[in-house]
Amino acid sequence: MSLDQLRFIAVEGVIGAGKTTLADKLAKTIGASLMLEEFDQNPFLEEFYDDPRGYAFQTQIFFLLSRFRQLQDILQVDLFRQKIVSDYIFEKDRIFATLNLSEKEMKLYDGIARLMEKEVSRPDLVIYLQASTSHLMDNIRKRGRSYEKNIRTEYIDALNELYNKFFFHYSKTPLLVINTDEIDFLHSESDYQDILVEINHHQGGTRYYIPQKRG
Repeated sequence: MSLDQLRFIAVEGVIGAGKTTLADKLAKTIGASLMLEEFDQNPFLEEFYDDPRGYAFQTQIFFLLSRFRQLQDILQVDLFRQKIVSDYIFEKDRIFATLNLSEKEMKLYDGIARLMEKEVSRPDLVIYLQASTSHLMDNIRKRGRSYEKNIRTEYIDALNELYNKFFFHYSKTPLLVINTDEIDFLHSESDYQDILVEINHHQGGTRYYIPQKRG
């Protein structure tokens, strides 16, 4: 399926991978509506980064409900008339929950999430932006968001491992895995165009794109 034929694209990646940046560029390229995570509206997020154990469950439930509401709204949209690009998939919430919640909290979360998962729309294509932990931490520092100032390298490293494991086994939709350590699709138009070529070449299943270092 070519880029022009895709009605719903989701871009995923660990914190700092550039998923919102790529989602925004893709939406502009194909004339799609942009659906972004409402992370800045989560009233528990900053406290969570200061005290993960104390605020994990509240933070997770807020995100779960927020993502469910947004993806439910897609069901009200005629995807044959309107294209959508999102910077997340609903299943990503479970990755964070696995890392952050206690056993009892996870049991409660899991019961809620499984009911919701049956009701959300699935993308035509998921793009996973893969990156090393050092690259992710560099990006987090560069963008300087106040609520991310206390994110620990150990947390990003553990999250990165879970993301890679999740997408290694992912098969619910066509998947394009892009290693971003050697590209800069925000500032390099040629890097961005290369990604568009990879999307157009995708014929289903899982496709891997590992750009080579330029120069």
